Amino acid sequence: MTLLDRFSLAGKSALVTGGASGIGLAYVEAVAEGGASVTIADVDEAAAAKEADRLLASGFDVRHSRMDVANDDDVRRAFDEHEAAFGAVDIVFANAGMAAGEGYMGFDGQRTATGQIDTYSVDDWRKTIAIDLDGVFFTFRHAVRLMKKHGRRGSLIATSSNASEITVPIVATPYMPAKAGVKHLVRQLARELAPFGIRVNAIAPGSVVTNIGGGVLHNPEVRAVWDLGVPLGRMGETHQFKPLALYLASDASDYMTGTEILLDGGVSLRGIEG
Repeated sequence: MTLLDRFSLAGKSALVTGGASGIGLAYVEAVAEGGASVTIADVDEAAAAKEADRLLASGFDVRHSRMDVANDDDVRRAFDEHEAAFGAVDIVFANAGMAAGEGYMGFDGQRTATGQIDTYSVDDWRKTIAIDLDGVFFTFRHAVRLMKKHGRRGSLIATSSNASEITVPIVATPYMPAKAGVKHLVRQLARELAPFGIRVNAIAPGSVVTNIGGGVLHNPEVRAVWDLGVPLGRMGETHQFKPLALYLASDASDYMTGTEILLDGGVSLRGIEG
């Protein structure tokens, strides 16, 4: 077996939550290009179907499924549909996430009206935790159920964030503890699942141009603010996550588990002032 052979995903299947756009779509493309059959799982079923059709037309084995990661029953159904389509699951990216509401500081350096702890919406707190933390738990729970059932030595990858390490005043407060929870959930599950040959790791992005926060990062003025906080001088692009995704999904990383890998242009070296 050559070195490049270790990156092959031929004969394997993958499920990616939040896979219809942003970093999740980059994960989908990476594992599809690596040879895996893939389910794009997303709460936006129309977007997931559109991307699945595009990739099918390009010769990849891709299907879509609607999934609300905050609903355990919905996650179970989506995994059962994946099993029916592909027989088992080998690779799972728990990627779906969100940031609801304002941070306690605005881009103008002033405190916001609705982002401070005494004014922040309880509903937005619960929604963020439900999607960003509970959603990872539910996703991995049903991934492991199928991996154990079929005796697969699989790879679980969560999208955490450099927000698990730093404070970001311009991002809504619950995002930070949710991502810190993801980081430690990865470590806990890595230890639990190692005897089954199931590896658990996390990719921790920094500021990346995606649709999170309502797509505000596509605004050139907003992006310019974020660019200033990156030592490499620019925000990340989703395609930059493909090589790392393929590495963690493949046998090339078969001795790695319980690790969070930062991919943030050096932001975590000094944090973001906002």
